[in-house]
Amino acid sequence: MSDHDATGRRSFLKYTGALGAAAAISTSLSACSSGPKSTNDTGDDDGEGGSTSLTAVIGYGNDGSWDPTQTASAFAMAGNQHIYEGLVDTDPTTRAPYAALATEVPDAAQLRGTSWKFTLRPGAKWHDGKPVTADDVVFVFARILDPKTQTLAKGFFESWLKEVRKTGDSSVELVLKFPFPDGVARLTLAKIMPKHVFSAAGAWDEAMKGKAVGSGPYKQTSHQPKTNTTFEAFGGYNGPRKPAFKKMNWLTIVDAAPRVAKISGGSADAQIADNIPYANIQQLEKGGMTVEGGAGMNNLFLMFNTAHKPFDDVRVRQALHYAIDKKKMIEVALKGHGKAASSFLNEENPSHRRAKPVYDYDPEKAKKLLKEAGVSGLGINLMAVNVSWIADCLPTIKASWDAIGVRTTLDPQETTAVFTKMDQKKDYQVVAAASNPNQFGLDADLIMHYNYGPTNLWMGYARWADNSTAEQLFKQMDQATREPDAAKKKTMIQEYLDIVAEQAVIYPVVHNELMTAWDAKKISGVRAQPYPGINVLKAKPA
Repeated sequence: MSDHDATGRRSFLKYTGALGAAAAISTSLSACSSGPKSTNDTGDDDGEGGSTSLTAVIGYGNDGSWDPTQTASAFAMAGNQHIYEGLVDTDPTTRAPYAALATEVPDAAQLRGTSWKFTLRPGAKWHDGKPVTADDVVFVFARILDPKTQTLAKGFFESWLKEVRKTGDSSVELVLKFPFPDGVARLTLAKIMPKHVFSAAGAWDEAMKGKAVGSGPYKQTSHQPKTNTTFEAFGGYNGPRKPAFKKMNWLTIVDAAPRVAKISGGSADAQIADNIPYANIQQLEKGGMTVEGGAGMNNLFLMFNTAHKPFDDVRVRQALHYAIDKKKMIEVALKGHGKAASSFLNEENPSHRRAKPVYDYDPEKAKKLLKEAGVSGLGINLMAVNVSWIADCLPTIKASWDAIGVRTTLDPQETTAVFTKMDQKKDYQVVAAASNPNQFGLDADLIMHYNYGPTNLWMGYARWADNSTAEQLFKQMDQATREPDAAKKKTMIQEYLDIVAEQAVIYPVVHNELMTAWDAKKISGVRAQPYPGINVLKAKPA
């Protein structure tokens, strides 16, 4: 790690918000900028009767890391999409790449090669008024590719990106290790940051705590951890997605009831909220709100400690998956807004194929597998994150496991508490948590390497990386990464997904919809995302 990352590995794990990619991290950070502590509406009227302010409610904490090279925090990632730009960014729902800080997306011929050249948008400025230069681009990629610096973004780039060179004051070249067309969509994960701001001593710590200076359509005006973050339109922005609101106030309200109350009834003082509980959909619709879901990778997964017997036996892991009554879980806990996992990937993913095996509800098969493994009288402490929809699903898991003779104790805890134990290598049996790699993209290669790999966080938690099957899996994954033919690559990914399914070390039980609600009388152009947070770059006052 660099001197600026002296907080060490534990801080990396804690503050990225990557602890589960549940993005429900609640860490305690001091405020890093002054500003109003009020959570009231930020705004002025536009003089024509319509408010140009937007108040949003985000169901996740705003106190995870805001460093774009580090964070997996839902709130911070959503906020950063409005503050920063990549050379190329992607549409929040279609994930189609578009030119952001660069003037154009590389064409098909360039993407098939190992040299991608970009020219920066003329007149692009940082929020402090200084010009964006090629030095800023090189600065960010140097941090991401630095072998001595531990960043989350490194895992998205280091396998295929060799270096980034300055070719002029406003032009750069990305040099690839091998042709990798899928990488163009990942450029949105490398938000360009001003070198003159973040090269200062201690600046990366400040970025982690919430300091944000970008070139995007909105600039951050205040940041109050555990309360709210405010934004205003950046007058110097000359890019493709213009700011439609003069000011924005994003409230962080993790608890469901007060979050729903903020957008309910005639006195509602917020116009949009994410993470809407299924039980409140009808109530909000009757009150005139639009409520829509985004189906994607969001899932409840089980993670087994393979160093703790009998969970080193694949038959035990499979048995516990077969035992879960997923239909009941979807009906009771998810109110129909979910699907039983038929692969590690959700069914909407372009690389999805039904895996071999699929863990359809089969308690008799579960009992048989336990018997074959020589396991009887098993008792499990199921440690789980306390995300509200996960908590709703836990009773079904307990009832299902109890029914096959596995005595189950539910142990829900704060997300940070669960993964601090993982980081400290504390012993455990099974963890149930939420994950959604879709916040990074739809690319199956990216998703799988986020979860599986020889030096991967998750493999460390599961104690599985040294397993001989794991070593073979990692080789197949790397071969697929390097395969230039898209059809062959897809087949290779689907083949190794079968191994992931069979081993069931970290594996989804159900994929669910994430619900967003908004007042269509006040805001238009909203699209529900299949991952946490909101994006209002194409929205505007109604």
